[in-house]
Amino acid sequence: MSRTMSSGTRLAAIGLALWSVAGAALAADAPPPRAGDIYGVWRNPKGSVHIEIKPCDARTCGVVVWASADARADVKKKNNQDLVGMQLLRDFRVSDPNEWKGKVFVPDLDMTFSGQVKLLDRASLRAKGCLLPNILCKSQIWTRIDTASAPTGRAL
Repeated sequence: MSRTMSSGTRLAAIGLALWSVAGAALAADAPPPRAGDIYGVWRNPKGSVHIEIKPCDARTCGVVVWASADARADVKKKNNQDLVGMQLLRDFRVSDPNEWKGKVFVPDLDMTFSGQVKLLDRASLRAKGCLLPNILCKSQIWTRIDTASAPTGRAL
């Protein structure tokens, strides 16, 4: 067996190496997340609330589109409003790769907190709310309900 490569094999190896380097460079220069990357309907960990994350003017928001009878009763008891239709995520905008920051309204407490949403993958995100920035925080993993309409990637 010969230890030397034919010119065709060398060209193929060089082409593969260049393709790998170019691919790594494109991945490193991936565009920042777009607001639409988190658009869709998401379910909380208990499955008691579904919110639709969507554009609201120049920012992103999350509105309750479905809630269990118990969740609706808890909110109704606290502030005499229906949970369905409430905007829980307010004024969210991109802050870091796959991360958005804004305000989170907690209807059980009738209070608004600083909030953060981090897209973990196409089907899950971490929602976090804090009394003060990064102080007294609570986070949850939410699951996308409409994965069929979730963005699959970005055009280069």
